[in-house]
Amino acid sequence: MGHREAEAYVRRLFACIDAQDWAGLSSLLDDGAVYERPGYEPFVGKLAIMQFYRQERIVASGEHLLEQVLSNGEQIACWGSFTGRDKDGHPLKARFADVYHLSAGRIGLRRTFFDSPAL
Repeated sequence: MGHREAEAYVRRLFACIDAQDWAGLSSLLDDGAVYERPGYEPFVGKLAIMQFYRQERIVASGEHLLEQVLSNGEQIACWGSFTGRDKDGHPLKARFADVYHLSAGRIGLRRTFFDSPAL
């Protein structure tokens, strides 16, 4: 995957998350995907990741703004910022960095890092 394709892939991922397009997000995940993020045990498998997004995530709405995407083919790194609101209506703001390892064009591993307490 070249740089343009990697950037488009990550932009699509965040567009799905921001729009709460869970079918679109699910299509980007390998069945055995693992998602690691601060404050949670790793989510193992597409079903566990989708349950997190549908039920456990504290974010009610928001937008990811990407600053940079780097890729060497099957590994992608990106960073940017997120602004939004939690389920109680409180504002959220954080800088983040993500790394991905793709498996057959789908996310096999995603690790998220925040500059503040977990969202």
